[in-house]
Amino acid sequence: MSTPLPSSSLSLLNLFPLTLPFHCFSLPPSASHSRSARSFCVQTTTTAITPAPYSASGSDQALLLLLRQRKTDEAWAVYEASSPHHLPNSTCLSRLVSQLSLQNSPLSLARAQSILTRLRHDRELHRLDANSLGLLAVSATKSGQLPYAASVINSMLRSGYLPHVKAWSAVVSRLASSPDDGPVLALKLFKSIVRRVRKFPDPEMVRDSMPDTAAFNNALNACANIGDTKTFLQLFDEMPELGLHPDILTYNVMIKLCARCNRKDLMVFVVEFAIQKGVPFCMTTLHSLVAAYVVFGDLETAEKLVQALREGRRDLCKIMREANDEASREDDDDEDDEDENGNVDDEAVVFEKLLPNSVEDGNETEPPLLPKSYSPNSRLYTTLMKGYMKQGRAADAVRMLEAMRHQDDQASHPDHVTYTTVVSAFVKVGAMDRARQVLAEMARIGVPANRITYNILLKGYCQQLQIDKAKELLMEMTGNAEIEPDVVSYNILIDGCIKVDDSAEALSFFNEMRAKGIPPTKISYTTLMKAFASSGQPKLAHKVFDEMLKDTRVKVDLVAWNMLVEGYCKIGLVQEAKRVIENMKENGFYPDVATYGSLANGISLSRKPGEALLLWKEVKDRCEARKGEKNSEADSVVPRLNPDEGLLDTLADICVRGAFFQKALEIVACMEEHGIPPNKSKYKKIYVEMHSRMFTSKHASQARQDRRKERKRAAEAFKFWLGLPNEYYGSEWRLDPLVEDRFL
Repeated sequence: MSTPLPSSSLSLLNLFPLTLPFHCFSLPPSASHSRSARSFCVQTTTTAITPAPYSASGSDQALLLLLRQRKTDEAWAVYEASSPHHLPNSTCLSRLVSQLSLQNSPLSLARAQSILTRLRHDRELHRLDANSLGLLAVSATKSGQLPYAASVINSMLRSGYLPHVKAWSAVVSRLASSPDDGPVLALKLFKSIVRRVRKFPDPEMVRDSMPDTAAFNNALNACANIGDTKTFLQLFDEMPELGLHPDILTYNVMIKLCARCNRKDLMVFVVEFAIQKGVPFCMTTLHSLVAAYVVFGDLETAEKLVQALREGRRDLCKIMREANDEASREDDDDEDDEDENGNVDDEAVVFEKLLPNSVEDGNETEPPLLPKSYSPNSRLYTTLMKGYMKQGRAADAVRMLEAMRHQDDQASHPDHVTYTTVVSAFVKVGAMDRARQVLAEMARIGVPANRITYNILLKGYCQQLQIDKAKELLMEMTGNAEIEPDVVSYNILIDGCIKVDDSAEALSFFNEMRAKGIPPTKISYTTLMKAFASSGQPKLAHKVFDEMLKDTRVKVDLVAWNMLVEGYCKIGLVQEAKRVIENMKENGFYPDVATYGSLANGISLSRKPGEALLLWKEVKDRCEARKGEKNSEADSVVPRLNPDEGLLDTLADICVRGAFFQKALEIVACMEEHGIPPNKSKYKKIYVEMHSRMFTSKHASQARQDRRKERKRAAEAFKFWLGLPNEYYGSEWRLDPLVEDRFL
């Protein structure tokens, strides 16, 4: 007879029991003809069913015995010894992957991934159950391998498995806070799973995969991080449909959304709305509020909130409303929700639906009180200290540290985060000696410094080009403090080596990091590429780039491509740089101003003015590209280019030196159109030094004299623009297409 499993345990073993079977459910008949009408294997956590007997070989029995005894390393040795000729049964493989994932070390994760790779190659992935795959996704998430974790979840969905909510929600959570397009991928994954579970008429069938409030909060956090108000409202309205209700963390995320959308005036209504709904309050909301005001640079309001909490007051909503009133008096335009065409802002409409109290009540009603009084803790003080640090007020941060030391409440005493904030304040103003004194003070009073503290100090020394002291600190970090450096530590050291032009030492740190099993990040690769590019070794930079392309944990972006282009252009290898740009376009990246700027500098260095004419034609076409215009070759949208002064000035310089005066006039016209003042003095000097004796030879063929005549017209027009003596004084002039165009 089956017995219910415990539901109160929060351990991963209970969330993903290693022996937990699952049932296969078919979609309802109404969906049987749809594309997604397939069987989903759904975990069952309410009952334990005795698995069907299976035949096992002697090696499988030995492997299973070791796994039951939790001897994972010995079990791996048995698997590895038999793997060339024998594939264990499903139970052994699922248990082995699960236990390796639970070890949560780089080595164990690599071993689990190797099993998955082998099964994929042999098309035997069905041998792993949903629990083992879910645990593998969680382990990969914790180790920072988000693309791999997301691929595991997507593989489960393609195979017809619905992962446990704790597994897929963990991946969504980390993606939501990751850079680049992580939040977008998080929302895509969330919607994909919700769409699948909604196809089942009986929610009990997919109870373990159904999104909970925490999962929705993770998705809402992704919306807040990218400022996607419409999707935020859609998900917020979807929660009650699934029987879920927003908790205080949901409203904390809403505060973040207001901050991201620059709606400081709405934060008070988020708090009031939560109070009106009777949502249990917590200190995290107060942290979010103070942090938001710090982000806005409104330290005055942040200080008022902290002071009110110190006095035991509960009228924080009143303080925030008063701050809004004061801000509205300073800037009345903030109340206008219409654009220049008289249309109501969509974002404002979304916020009205999210916070109906901001429209219905406004400032007419009496602001509600907090459910109870809260005393500030060290985290709240530290948040305010970070505001001081952001504004360069190191003295205020130190004064607050001293005040915290004398607080009666133990929870208000400074902790390692507080001290690290003070260390960061001193590093920011370049006071490295005082920063080290704070580190020594931490050791004296028994507050252990962590890896973040040491990384901040490492960055300070590297910024001041004191690489030897950074190395000494690294030895102290690994020796006395027994703290192993992470990828951030090594990225800082690699960047420091670049600042002192020591590419060999940068490569040494990179290799040391990889030898320790620390996976490089995108910053690691691009920083090392920068080292080789800056030292005139673009081929080595290209090798690093190729390694980056092979690393599935890293997403190559335009910065990496530009770094490679810059490396070749730095030593005048224009053709190699152009090949890189062609590869860039084939991979879906369009050159930006930095790309063209590097290429223009390379052309100038290699003294190839004809290449500058080709580059200017492409730049001009991109500047004139209409929004949404399709590229005929790739059938993709060509982004409009907004050139900067460096790019146009370099192109104009090359054209003036090469006597391409018509193109030079086009470029300076483009500069003036974009509000960039051309450097007439420089161009005048170049013309006088290089071209003042042009067209003086009388011994030339008629064809050459005709070409000279056309070029002379362009030269006279350019002299007219410069203000030099020319044939156009007192008359209008116009340029027709010239012979120069034959170079394009």
